[in-house]
This record gives sequence, structure tokens and C-alpha cells, in this order.
Amino acid sequence: MRVGIVILPEDRWWAAEPKWRAAEEYGFDHAWTYDHLGWRSLVDGPWFSAVPTLTAAATVTSTIRLGTFVASPNFRHPVPFMRELITVDDIADGRLILGIGAGGLGYDTQVLGDPDLSARQRADRFAEFTEALDGLFSTDKFDYKGEYYRAVGVRNLPGPVQRPRVPFLIAANGPRGMRLAARYGMGWVTTGALPDDPERGGSLEKWWQLIGELSARFDEVLGETGRNRADVHRYLSLDAAPVFSLSSVEAFTDAAGRAAELGFTDIVTHWPRSSGPYAGRETVLEHVVSDVLPGLRGTP
Repeated sequence: MRVGIVILPEDRWWAAEPKWRAAEEYGFDHAWTYDHLGWRSLVDGPWFSAVPTLTAAATVTSTIRLGTFVASPNFRHPVPFMRELITVDDIADGRLILGIGAGGLGYDTQVLGDPDLSARQRADRFAEFTEALDGLFSTDKFDYKGEYYRAVGVRNLPGPVQRPRVPFLIAANGPRGMRLAARYGMGWVTTGALPDDPERGGSLEKWWQLIGELSARFDEVLGETGRNRADVHRYLSLDAAPVFSLSSVEAFTDAAGRAAELGFTDIVTHWPRSSGPYAGRETVLEHVVSDVLPGLRGTP
């Protein structure tokens, strides 16, 4: 099993850089940051852009994979985004993973003054976003015409370091998104689908039950599309659960074990913060790194 960690883009670089260096030194397989203009209860605090953050992280690391967790169409157009990603992949020497999702409602759309889209409209837009990005990475002089995006003769030279394109990690809890993951993704990531906001509490057992159901549903989608199960990695965002995975060593160990039993190849936690979302102690992270991560390397 591979393990990743999310570092929120909220610190000035002098404070953020040691975390990105440490993520690699600790032996995490991948490190991520959020791609938002502002996020939930942290919207009134400091916040930095994802792509420059990953670019800076690429210059202070050498082996760990880096990515967005996750980018969305809420404020991005596939054409300029492709150019930015090719640049990051070049600086990272082929270590970039593009995590993408449909995007929800909230600050990212409100701040631009855009009308709220229905769930179906967001799914339609995400399908176009994914399809267009796939073509833009893979084809020079690319044309695309959809309801939400258009592109005319787009050049992509020199292209990404990774061929034919940067790998996609597609976030999906519903059937349409899962089909996109099965078609375009090197990986599928889920957060589960608790009806209640985890920050307001909820049933941990219910969350794990839903995760199992989503994993089984993704198996069905892979079967329908003819994609080999072994070809698509499965990522679980542990901290979508009602309990922060790094609240204790025991909590992380339990979550990692449950994820492995459900067939997940990768799990993702968050760097502990002093307060608010993902509040915890870095000493727990250090104990997990020294006592738990080595054992996960041998987990099938």
C-alpha cells in the first residue's frame, strides 16, 4: 500500500518548504495540495495557489510524486491549465499526478459571480473538462468543441515529460464520474458520501460501509467498461471520515487496515494543523512515520 499526505497551501513558503521536504524524507509516496481559490472555513485566512505551490515543491524534492487533490473546472479552463501542468511536470521531471474532480458549490464559484450549476450540469462540464485535457495533453494542434469548453488548434509542445500524458487521478462518488475514472484514470479516488458533514459529526462505521459500497460499485463499472481492475489504482481520502486519521496512531492504523481490506492501493492523510480542520499533533505524524508506514510497504 502507498501512502500520501496533503499539505494545505496556507503557509508562506518559508514555513511550507520544510513540510514538503519532510514529506519526502518521511517516505510518503505522494504529496498533494488543494486547488481552490479559498476553502470552507479557511476562506478568511491565508491561502496560496496550487500550481505555483507544486512548482516550488518540485524544486525542493526529487523522488516523491506531487499532485492536486483535486483540481476542478470551477475556475479553470483546460487550455491554460494544460500549459501550467506541462510546466510543472517538466520542473518535477515527470513526477506530477493530476487529481481532478467535478467541483462543488461554494466560494470557488461564488467569488466569480457564476450561477450555481445543478449536479447534472457539473457532471456534464466535468466530462468535457476531462476529455479536453486528455486530448490537449496527447495531441498537438488539438481542436475541441463542447457546451462548456472550446479549443482551436492548440499547440502543446514540448508536451509533458510523462507520455502520452500526465496521469489522471479522478475523484468520483457517482456512476458518471466512475465511468470517467475507468476510461481516463490511472487512479480513482473517493471521499465517501456521508449525508452529514463530517465536521458536524457522523457515524464512522456508516462511512466505512459506504466506502465498501462505492468500491464494489467501481468494480462493476470497471467490468462494464472492460478495464482491468489491476490497471486502475484506488485512492481513499481517509480524512473525509468523521475521525481525523492522524488524531492518534491507533486511528491511522485502523483506517489503513480497513482500506487495505477493501482493496485500496493508496491512502491519503493530511498534515496536522494547530486548529480547525485536520487539527492534530505533529508528534502523531512522526510516530506513524516511524512505526506504521514501514509495515504498510508490505501490504498487498
